[in-house]
Amino acid sequence: MAGVALIDGCASHRLPSVATVAPPPVAIVATAPPAGSYPGMPIPQRLADGSYDTPNRTLTPAAVVWHFRAGLNVAALACRGPGDAVVAARYNAILARQRSVLRDAEASLAKEYRSRGGYDHAMTVLYNFFSQGFAHPAFCSAASQILAESETVTPAGFPAFAAARLPMLDAAFTDFYARYDRWRATAAPTAVATPAPPPIVALRTASPRAKPALARSTPRIQLEQVALLPDPTGREVHAGPPRPFAAPSSR
Repeated sequence: MAGVALIDGCASHRLPSVATVAPPPVAIVATAPPAGSYPGMPIPQRLADGSYDTPNRTLTPAAVVWHFRAGLNVAALACRGPGDAVVAARYNAILARQRSVLRDAEASLAKEYRSRGGYDHAMTVLYNFFSQGFAHPAFCSAASQILAESETVTPAGFPAFAAARLPMLDAAFTDFYARYDRWRATAAPTAVATPAPPPIVALRTASPRAKPALARSTPRIQLEQVALLPDPTGREVHAGPPRPFAAPSSR
């Protein structure tokens, strides 16, 4: 056909193919659990109000004073560092200055437990709660501050002081639980499910002789690992080398 140029084979030409490049995989950075913890670590579940269940909740006034003393007792025994002698001395001063308050609190608490039992177990749980190694730095810092403040507290004001400061000791542990919960919520499932290491067991060492009085020679429970065993009777020797707990007397 005149004036019309035909392009031979036009229909058979194809556009060059375009290579599809897959986007690079998104790198998932595994964050480490909080210092002092490990993947799979058991911690208390949050309660309905967002807090954590500890041995220091819903206490009577006598129990508040006695639990507070127990926490400071653990600090005097376990907190090591440049100021550990001061911590021990201030704790011993509380035992002397608040002797009547502590005696009355112990008697009232023992009466509460006589009606329901379980005192020995409750005190063991309490001491081992305060002895958990993961919260050691925060716990010792709080205890040191509290012991410094305690020097001006009178016996009449000590119950209120204990009620205001016991939550500070408790927070060393519950704040850790919250940090661990936040890590667990964002960590890879495989990391969270890693089996927990075997538990650390408290070791108890007793001397051959035992007497019930507070100031006499008593069997000693030495600090081993991060756990402690308390004196179920509530008695103890003053803090100081070798910083033992008094064990219950044997007859």
